[in-house]
Amino acid sequence: MSRVAIEYCTQCRWLLRASWMAQELLTTFATDLSEVALIPGEGGVFRITVDGEQIWDRKADGGFPEIPVLKQRVRDRVAPDRSLGHSDKSSEQAQPQPESTD
Repeated sequence: MSRVAIEYCTQCRWLLRASWMAQELLTTFATDLSEVALIPGEGGVFRITVDGEQIWDRKADGGFPEIPVLKQRVRDRVAPDRSLGHSDKSSEQAQPQPESTD
């Protein structure tokens, strides 16, 4: 089972956002995660890791992740064969479709 850590800026008051994302992940991956840790930080940090591997950084990735994107990134590391239902459809639609050779 995997561990997710969400480091959030206390100065920016992002605890509510971090806890909401933690709740979403715990609901979706109830049997795949051993814990979701909330780690207070400073300086505008909002970083999410899975088993120590960074999957999102607010500064590098340009803001906060949308929940479907976050769930896909977590899923890709903890349960790659798992379907996320309608959350997967948005990423499939965003990918270019192959051109017909007819």
